[in-house]
Amino acid sequence: MLKINDLLKMDCTPIFQSALKASRLLNNTAVKTINRMLLLLADKAEENIPLIISENEKDLALMDKTDPKYDRLMLTPSKIKNIAADIRNVAGLDSPLGKITYDYRKSDGLRIKKVSFPFGLIGIIYEARPNVTFDVFSLCLKSGNACILKGGSDAINSNSVIVGIIRDTLDEFHIPRDIITLLPPGREETSQLLNATGFVDLIIPRGSQNLIDYVRRNSTVPVIETGAGICHTYFDEYGDIEMGRTVINNAKTRRVSVCNALDCLVIHESRLDDLGYLVSLCEASNVIIYADEKAYDSLTGKYPRNLLEKASESSFGTEFLDYKMAVKTVPGFDEALEHIAKYSSRHSEAIISDNRERQDIFCKMTDASAVYINTSTAFTDGAEFGLGAEIGISTQKMHARGPMALEALTTYKWIIEGDGQVRP
Repeated sequence: MLKINDLLKMDCTPIFQSALKASRLLNNTAVKTINRMLLLLADKAEENIPLIISENEKDLALMDKTDPKYDRLMLTPSKIKNIAADIRNVAGLDSPLGKITYDYRKSDGLRIKKVSFPFGLIGIIYEARPNVTFDVFSLCLKSGNACILKGGSDAINSNSVIVGIIRDTLDEFHIPRDIITLLPPGREETSQLLNATGFVDLIIPRGSQNLIDYVRRNSTVPVIETGAGICHTYFDEYGDIEMGRTVINNAKTRRVSVCNALDCLVIHESRLDDLGYLVSLCEASNVIIYADEKAYDSLTGKYPRNLLEKASESSFGTEFLDYKMAVKTVPGFDEALEHIAKYSSRHSEAIISDNRERQDIFCKMTDASAVYINTSTAFTDGAEFGLGAEIGISTQKMHARGPMALEALTTYKWIIEGDGQVRP
């Protein structure tokens, strides 16, 4: 197990050098060995539940229970068992490496192939999410990548014990333990990681919009943005009221601290009389609604007064990560599209409508990594998409978009095979 006192402010260059060397050695590790190692790690995660919970409780004791990050920070026996199940799922997935995606043979016999390979060394910067430590490692190992983790200080005990368990498991298979490294939690170490050009091939931030913006502005290493989720659901004039009621409640209240939770309900003004019923299930979870003027008038007397507030401009475009939701009334479908385009973080957006033409247009016109028709945005998740675990939800368009799993952690090389050909 890593000692907290060992994680002092330091020059990280030797760490980067060791991780890079380990990543190269990992290239020659057999897929069967990797799978066996992951299965053993899943067993060890379950065996060490008491130890992991004990260290996690040290972190929880320092965080306010009302902090939206508290739920993400907290580990329970059931959560750890689910993590172990995800690791086993990853072990059972096909390797993403060595796949030939282009194969061309020239008339002179020269064969040109495009083949998938690992990036090499990936840096992950994340906040109070110790489950990410297991998820990231399993995905990186399966895809042939070493990883450098930069977790937040609020999860240092949890992350340290998890990395210790992972490294002990690696030792049993004689796999270099430096393929996973946990950096100290200071800002200086973050800066060094963001500027580790020549060592680190890719940076993936996971956390708040502030964290993502900081990484994008300050990194000289290529970045894949994994998004803060400002998620909308548009209830169309052709929407089914019973479907809408259950979908809206699920998207908002299933788990408010995650990035796919509903932040803003957009409703066609012709359906305002149904608004009270549409949000009625949210009352049981004490969801505070920030309603625009028309929606506020419609909800007055139909939704608890202590949970109903008038919206301000800041109510829209906010990722609440809490039992809070904005409601925006629009006069038509085009205005709904405009509102979502203005405030979306390009994560997950949904329409509830029985009109097929509206559904098709919504999918074409809504710029998001995941677009939903008549269902909850809560499904934006790598495991739900059949990808095993995920390393994050990409909201950009280069290389990877949406839930990022094994395929997104590979790049490619051109392999050219000949028997002495020269170019005239």
